[in-house]
Amino acid sequence: MKLGSLVILAFFAPSLFCHAQGAAQQAPSAATAAPDQATPAPATQAGATPDQAIPPMAPGTDKDTYVIGPSDAIVVSVWKEQSLSGSLLVRPDGMISMPLLGDVQASGLTCVQLGDQITAKLRKFVQDPKVNVVLTQIHSKFIYMLGEIGKKGPIEMTPGMTLLQAVAVAGGISEYGNAKKMYILRDEDGKHLKLHVHYKEALKGDTTLNVLLKPGDTLVVP
Repeated sequence: MKLGSLVILAFFAPSLFCHAQGAAQQAPSAATAAPDQATPAPATQAGATPDQAIPPMAPGTDKDTYVIGPSDAIVVSVWKEQSLSGSLLVRPDGMISMPLLGDVQASGLTCVQLGDQITAKLRKFVQDPKVNVVLTQIHSKFIYMLGEIGKKGPIEMTPGMTLLQAVAVAGGISEYGNAKKMYILRDEDGKHLKLHVHYKEALKGDTTLNVLLKPGDTLVVP
């Protein structure tokens, strides 16, 4: 090979090498970007029902265990039967009034049980009725606090409320209260009972003395 040809080849060789190296580096980048572009957006469930379309349950309740009482407020929904649906207040006698059915016993039943009862009664008038009952307000479950305690009067009773929980909700015993002489007044089976409680022992951790309260109980702190 002539000397002139060698000189020309030596001059262009570095440029050719750099071009080939740059092309090799770009190829993996393009391959890496492709999967990101092909990733689909998360799918949305079809036919989902908005939460706001369902009446909310009253706080601290369970439709399977809460027992409806007088003055509680409920919503009865009958699918595709707007005239049979609506908000209802349980009367003092424990009944509700519905079109076609008249008076229906509600007090003493859970929402599920009441829904089943209405469904059974509606089968005489509606083909395959679908009924949903929701408790919206609680007015029937109260206990009463009297004496040397932070908050006197009625307090809303939550399911499973105990002696310690009630005292805490009422703001605790005042500095003048005598915890050793606390008692509960309770009407049960037609009898008026006076039940002495051991608040301090329950406070120390004796769960057997942390009395389970009942609707209508009156807790007195002398």
